[in-house]
Amino acid sequence: MNDWPDGWTDDRNGRYGRGSADAQPEGARVMRHVRRPAAPSQRPPVPQQQSQGYDDAYDSGYNTGQVYGTPQGGGRGGGPRVPDRGGVRAPGPAPDWRRRIKIGSIVLLVAVLGTSIGTYFWADGKMRREVDLAKVIDRPKEGDCTTYLIVGSDSREGMTAEEKKKLHTGSAEGKRTDSMMILAACGSGNTMISLPRDSDVEIPKFVGSESGKTFPAQGRRVKLNAAYAEDGPELLVRTVEHNTGLRIDHYAEIGFAGFANIVDSLGGVEMNIEKGFKDKKSGADFQAGKQTLNGEQALAFVRTRYAFAESDLARTKNQQKFLSALASQAATPGTILNPFKLYPTMGAGLDTLIVDKDMSLFDLGEMFFAMKGISGGEGTSMNMPINGTRGGNLVWDRAKVQQLVQQIQNDEKVTVTGK
Repeated sequence: MNDWPDGWTDDRNGRYGRGSADAQPEGARVMRHVRRPAAPSQRPPVPQQQSQGYDDAYDSGYNTGQVYGTPQGGGRGGGPRVPDRGGVRAPGPAPDWRRRIKIGSIVLLVAVLGTSIGTYFWADGKMRREVDLAKVIDRPKEGDCTTYLIVGSDSREGMTAEEKKKLHTGSAEGKRTDSMMILAACGSGNTMISLPRDSDVEIPKFVGSESGKTFPAQGRRVKLNAAYAEDGPELLVRTVEHNTGLRIDHYAEIGFAGFANIVDSLGGVEMNIEKGFKDKKSGADFQAGKQTLNGEQALAFVRTRYAFAESDLARTKNQQKFLSALASQAATPGTILNPFKLYPTMGAGLDTLIVDKDMSLFDLGEMFFAMKGISGGEGTSMNMPINGTRGGNLVWDRAKVQQLVQQIQNDEKVTVTGK
């Protein structure tokens, strides 16, 4: 009895039939749903593909004996498997804020240092070091304080005809001194001493700044501003030192245009004018009270003298008051840390500021901060002590001048007073 189903046979020597176990397979037409693998030697290499999670590579159907499936919590190799989050990557470690802040601080410090160094060299290159104090002879001994001779000249250098008219400067050739003052920066306190332009002084022996020729002393007595007019800054320094006995360490001079431009670059300077006054020659027209002066008004304020009974003495007081207020406003964080104010202010000042050859930016900064300290009550401002007149010139009180100079040289608190 044949137990095989119809169409099947156990005849191993007959034709190949369905389910035959003979060595030769039947045609593909009989069992189309079965795909048998090729021999290993004929099988093309399977490309290796990295996979995350399940293996999406093509499966040829050949069973190598590996058990398919994914172990719990693992990938195909049994290692850890990142759960499927719908295409969203798993969060990384938390950012190291300490490291970021440290790096940011270093970058900021480098930027600040770079800007500061660049600003220093830019400003240093603009300084006009034109006064040679080495030409001054027979100088007094050095003191414990740093002394500056600050000069406001009536130079119209670089001014247009329209600017001269606007600022009421006139069109005189050359330049003269409109204001002179000694600033002593001392540890015991800063002192600003105005030297009236009409001060009666002696012109000493000196060496010409241009010719190099020695001019002997002739006992000539003149107004102080005549020394500047005769041979410029070097003779002015020589005359001040000879008549006071105080050594001048540094010289700084600014003209009309530079003065007005500095004020305008700061956006004006606030002043409290105690009593209103007018002056046609300077263009001054002020009401009493607090007000902000622009460059034109500031120049009129410091130049006016004919509106006052004390004339030049009253003017020097106004000059001191204004310069202290100017320095106080210029040396504030609002100006120093604001490049839109700092660079225009420095540019306006350095373009017309004339200093001695040994003046550094540090010295210039010390000068401004010393003036600021005086306006803040940390110093003394005064006129040179006067003891009468001679031929219309103001005569200094020699005893008080000697005491004043001694206190400055020894860095002592100044107790001398002047009008």
